Amino acid sequence: MTKKARLIYNPVSGHEQMPKNVADILDVLEQAGYEASAFRTTPEKKSAQNEATRAAEAGFDLLVAAGGDGTINEVVNGIAFLDERPKMAIIPAGTTNDYARALGIPRDSILEAAKIILQKKTRKMDIGMADFSGDEQYFVNIAACGSLTELTYGVPSEVKSALGYAAYLIKGAEMLPHLTENEMRLTYDDGVYEGKLSMLLLGMTNTIGGFEQIMPDAQLSDGLFQLIIVKPSDPGKLLKLMALALNGRHTDDPDIIYTKTKSLKVDLIGKSKGQELPVNLDGEIGDYCPVTFKNLQQRIEFYVGKSGK
Repeated sequence: MTKKARLIYNPVSGHEQMPKNVADILDVLEQAGYEASAFRTTPEKKSAQNEATRAAEAGFDLLVAAGGDGTINEVVNGIAFLDERPKMAIIPAGTTNDYARALGIPRDSILEAAKIILQKKTRKMDIGMADFSGDEQYFVNIAACGSLTELTYGVPSEVKSALGYAAYLIKGAEMLPHLTENEMRLTYDDGVYEGKLSMLLLGMTNTIGGFEQIMPDAQLSDGLFQLIIVKPSDPGKLLKLMALALNGRHTDDPDIIYTKTKSLKVDLIGKSKGQELPVNLDGEIGDYCPVTFKNLQQRIEFYVGKSGK
């Protein structure tokens, strides 16, 4: 029986380069032995996610998510909850493309990214699940919350390109006067942290915002999150921590807890109760605390490049 592949692409990603590449991508999929077709996402909410679910339930063997990190996240959310899940491939056409970087997928050529499928190298990858009191959402790269979270996603891509990690320090200095601390209880495999914090990061890969040193021990298939808890600190110390983190020298700092865990329960306590604290999943707001995270080990099989960890 011929295998079927469905390309799910965002037409406005990558400076609207995707539509002109669709025919060539479908040709690559045919070369790989798939009967290929395409779906162009619409502005409708969860367009890519709903199509991913439909295609999976229709028996497609491969879903190719083409677009930015948001499109990839939607396709993952469309299949992660299913008992039978197709393989996935990704074609990065966004600004950061963190997950493509982690999987060793070319980020400078849409067609070269598609040709990774011809190498026939796949790997089963961990998927993160965030349970917001029964509303389950999924992520492939990072979950974050706390007042410093905006730093991870608030720097425009053109500024990052021009200034590198200095852009984050500039953004951090801009944010410092407005930072708040949240009193929280975090329950993870090795213990409980209860008290104020500036930010927590729960990572699936070693790449955040284009930087590869923030989660230095990350593995993609070991069933473990990388957990970073940033304790409260004075503004000068926070700037120092940012500089250390962007260069991978932060994990032994006494104001940071860095560990691995299969799960994490996040609760607001004390004066924070009644306040809404958003949780960011792969760069977008998922929902609000409380939340319980679980690592779904080797949940989805992805095509990877030679350097995919």
